[in-house]
Amino acid sequence: MLSVTAATIGWRNWGGTQRCTPARVESPTDAVQIAELVGRARAEGRRIKAVGAGHSFSAIAVADDIQLDLTRMRGLIATDVETDRATLRGGTHLHEIPRLLAPFGLAMTNLGDVDRQTISGATSTGTHGTGAAFGGISTQIVGATIITGTGEVRVVDEHDPDLAAVALGLGSLGVLADLTLALVPAFHMRAQETPMSADDAIAGFAERTEKYDHHEFYWFPHTNRALAKMNTRLGVEEPCHGPGHVRRWVDDELLSNKLFGALCAVGARVPATVPPIAQIAGRALSARTFTDTSTGVFISARDVRFREMEYAVPLDTIPEVLDELRTMIDRRRYRISFPVEVRAAAEDDLMLSTAAGRTSGYVAVHRYHRDDPADSASYFADVEAIMSDYDGRPHWGKMHNRDAGYLRTVYPRFDEFRAVRDRYDPDRVFANPYLEQILGP
Repeated sequence: MLSVTAATIGWRNWGGTQRCTPARVESPTDAVQIAELVGRARAEGRRIKAVGAGHSFSAIAVADDIQLDLTRMRGLIATDVETDRATLRGGTHLHEIPRLLAPFGLAMTNLGDVDRQTISGATSTGTHGTGAAFGGISTQIVGATIITGTGEVRVVDEHDPDLAAVALGLGSLGVLADLTLALVPAFHMRAQETPMSADDAIAGFAERTEKYDHHEFYWFPHTNRALAKMNTRLGVEEPCHGPGHVRRWVDDELLSNKLFGALCAVGARVPATVPPIAQIAGRALSARTFTDTSTGVFISARDVRFREMEYAVPLDTIPEVLDELRTMIDRRRYRISFPVEVRAAAEDDLMLSTAAGRTSGYVAVHRYHRDDPADSASYFADVEAIMSDYDGRPHWGKMHNRDAGYLRTVYPRFDEFRAVRDRYDPDRVFANPYLEQILGP
């Protein structure tokens, strides 16, 4: 076990929205070492917090006292091909998982569009993809080994009612040493990307969500243009085909990252250029269809840094929410260089899932990381006001200002989760200011 005590060791997240200087950083290699560290922290009245890849925009992973770095706890522990299950160490990154599962012909059921996170960090914050029949990544968890705030190494399986809390625990219940996932046979997908008017994208969202396995669209503010993505699941026998490596590099790397990043930088310096740039970008959208592995379709490179807020609302309210959002941007004269992302997810029964008890639509808004901070904060506040009117639930890993008083009104099992927290971490060894804000003391 490695320990770093120098107070000069600093940490900050990918988006640059959070930073801290832990008093000490520990790098355990197994559950026993974690239990020892937690037990010692509890006895000394200190706080301890695990950190993943730093891809949360919220302060959920901020550790001002003892930080646990799970980099040395990565990899595949076991696989059961008869039940399509695998157990992974908590520090395993999502982008490492396809290679680990490939020899067994297995894949994760659904993913978001970024895979830099750790499996424990992604599930603890409620990371999700899109698809009305598919829940967030946490719904794939059927077992876990968690070190509680008392230093107990506890194994939670699918028959344990506590799994509904542990599978999406916000890091408030303990440290996830390993996770067991329910998987599916490896599959390919046919991806269709089609430019259309924003009006058509919004009006047809519900229909396309029902028709396709995975549907989302991106609306470009200051325009009536959108890019719709419709993905259909196929067997692995379906050959991969479509635009070649050069075309995809041009689309996904040159245009979507390098050129887009340069345009965002111009917009940050001269906000008046954002609307005309958006009009040009909207008209430049082109259709394409290709077939690739599931991860080859799900995952996209995201090199341009940004800040993000995302809210889940009842699926049938998406058109109203977007209408208010479009009106607000025009009325307040914001200059938004990033597209607004709209997705869907299936209802689930996890206590603090953003889709708990209701099929949900998701609206994600972004600001370039070098945009004026005051203007960005104002924009996010105005977006949040709209979402709150529709019983919106904020993504736990993204920017928001909701507190326990509000969250109790939109999560039916909120106090049930707090009761589990009282049992797992009675002394609040894993607490930090963010958790105190959203869960209470």
